[in-house]
Amino acid sequence: MAETKNIRAEQYLAPETLAQLSPFELRAKMIVEGVMSGTHRSPYQGMAVEFAEHRQYVAGDDLRHLDWKVYGRSDKLYIKQYQQETTLDVVLLVDASASMSYGSLAVKSGWGGTTASRRRRVWTKYDHATAVAAAIAYLCLHQQDRIGLVVFADEIRTIVARSGTRPQWRRIVNALSGEPVEATTNLAKVTDQVVSKISNRALFVIISDLFDDLDSIRQALARFRHRRHDVIVLQTLDREEMRFGFSQPAPFEGLEGEGKVRIDPRALRSGYLEALSNHIDAVSRIALGFGFDYHRLDTHESVGPALTHLLARRNVHSKRSKAG
Repeated sequence: MAETKNIRAEQYLAPETLAQLSPFELRAKMIVEGVMSGTHRSPYQGMAVEFAEHRQYVAGDDLRHLDWKVYGRSDKLYIKQYQQETTLDVVLLVDASASMSYGSLAVKSGWGGTTASRRRRVWTKYDHATAVAAAIAYLCLHQQDRIGLVVFADEIRTIVARSGTRPQWRRIVNALSGEPVEATTNLAKVTDQVVSKISNRALFVIISDLFDDLDSIRQALARFRHRRHDVIVLQTLDREEMRFGFSQPAPFEGLEGEGKVRIDPRALRSGYLEALSNHIDAVSRIALGFGFDYHRLDTHESVGPALTHLLARRNVHSKRSKAG
């Protein structure tokens, strides 16, 4: 892995993206289990730092938790209940398979770059995934969570161990910017490798075009659900892939070893769009069926609004869960 030096935040984090994300917190739907005091509440009751509510005293309760002010006002004994605060563990799973090197948009001005964009001189799906990962990592570190990274293709390529320290963002961006984008995708195999290394429950953010076999995707998400992890699936696609606006006969090359063939795109457009739409719909149904979040990203759109929409939706879910 090549090391990128002198990385500046503004090369990978647009100021408008940070402004859009600043009101939000990345909440997990599951019960978070942490190792340090952070900003996420757990329903486990006991000694902690944040007072939650009262309940009436019963014999055997720890007298240290009596609220003497309430007793002075009402002459009744009430116990303070607390909510433990825990740190959320977030793991970014970023796809660096060859199909992620596709792009149809010029590289954005001031972009720090990745191996994919430096080689192809376009804004690739991998560059977009890197921008998304950089924003999520920044958000997690800002709210004192632990964030880690797994770069994968047919297997794990690079791991940045979870940490909540300030240098972690630079480690993650260094790893992403220097990673070669090549090989095929095997999400099921990668998931088996990842969950074997992580014992506590975590929030996984998968950033990938998900050009993989549906059974492999289903198997991967089932494994996460079985281990009681939370997952956000961000299917990252280039706009030209979704529209297939090509009009002239030309050689088309499969980026993951499928070979090269000369076709008339006008003759294939209808069938291609139907097949892609079916695949996208199937991926969405699989993710939502396991209770995970799914969001499709367009590489021609800014990162901020898409993540803002996702975070707002998750925060609403979190508030409803607490109210329930």
